[in-house]
Amino acid sequence: MSTSILFWRRTDVEGLERLELVIEADGVTATSTLICLDAGGFRLDHRWRLDADWRAQFVTVERWNSQGRGIVHLERAGSGWRVNGEPRPDLEGAEEPDLSVTPFCNTFPIRRTPETPGLSLMLETAFIDGPTLTVARSKQRYDRQGPGRVRYVDLGRSRGFEADLVVDGAGLVLHYQHLFQRIMRA
Repeated sequence: MSTSILFWRRTDVEGLERLELVIEADGVTATSTLICLDAGGFRLDHRWRLDADWRAQFVTVERWNSQGRGIVHLERAGSGWRVNGEPRPDLEGAEEPDLSVTPFCNTFPIRRTPETPGLSLMLETAFIDGPTLTVARSKQRYDRQGPGRVRYVDLGRSRGFEADLVVDGAGLVLHYQHLFQRIMRA
């Protein structure tokens, strides 16, 4: 078993995230809290369970803001997803959840993106908007640029958004152009 504590700061707005990552032989657990001043300010906790291949099995997201507390739970159901216990046919075939306010979930597809520069991975996601907790289908592409470098291209909800990502050996984001920077602890 290996446990790591990661911190990211937002570079577009004021925000900070602390994520505890536990890697075991049978899977990965991540627990995180983030505070963000965007969208009127909010706190968001997210808990993930991944299998040994880093595929999400479920994620629970809790948000606190001026409107109160909200919660959304996604759980893998065959080739689709249940949202708050209800089947969501519109998410059938979505490969992974993507939570808008963290770079953590980019790791899942980055780890599956071919290592050869110029090759890509395209996938459908169950996109979770952190401030509103809405869930919708979206499409993304990850282009390998070289060792530790990937270009993210949004082909769905935020069509036209692109960013260069620098990642460590585990595929965890060090720098996400326009949005996140990992803070290294002393």
